[in-house]
Amino acid sequence: MQAKDVMTSPVITVALDTPVPDIAELLLTHRISGLPVVDQDGRAVGIISEGDLLRRVETGTDRPRARWLEMLVGRNVQAADFLKTHGRCARDVMSRPVQAVSPDTEIAEIADLMEDKRIKRAPVLVDGRPVGIISRANLLHGLLRNRRGGTGFGASGDEAIRAALLEALEGQSWVDLDRINIVVNDGVVQLWGMVDSEEQRRALHTAASGVSGVKRVEEHLNRNRFVG
Repeated sequence: MQAKDVMTSPVITVALDTPVPDIAELLLTHRISGLPVVDQDGRAVGIISEGDLLRRVETGTDRPRARWLEMLVGRNVQAADFLKTHGRCARDVMSRPVQAVSPDTEIAEIADLMEDKRIKRAPVLVDGRPVGIISRANLLHGLLRNRRGGTGFGASGDEAIRAALLEALEGQSWVDLDRINIVVNDGVVQLWGMVDSEEQRRALHTAASGVSGVKRVEEHLNRNRFVG
């Protein structure tokens, strides 16, 4: 199984000069915990997570280092800390370098990367540009995808179903694809993520059922308790 089989796509990105409050609003609105930062050519140059915004001067959560520790870490680290707590835009607070994978990266390799680098997500890049993002939750979805084992439908058929469903949902104003993850195994579509209403749930089920080659639709959708 590879990144393209379980990644969340499309992916929300921000520009280097996106203000910090706007980034926080995106994270909250889309109920995501991190997103890539891209340059003017759309190439990933950093990533911002909730952890990067944890300590901010605006909320009084910034915490100065002890004097003795400042002497140990040096001025460069102190300056970086100041940018994290006082920086005004993405370029100031983002983490880098980007720990990224390709669509064809095996999920076992991704799991090793997350463990070794102690990260919770990795953008999926093609020619340096994000085409998706894969998180620890996506890896768990992949684990459950194979819980029964396949019967030979084939990866290419599953990929075609997933691509067709994403295409059908693209541009539909009633669904937020940033909160939905689609996993297909042996013709069985698994829907993961968050919906705002019973109508959204049923619409997703109907869309998935209508794709050629789908044998069954399994729902793992949670209702957003803050809506309606």
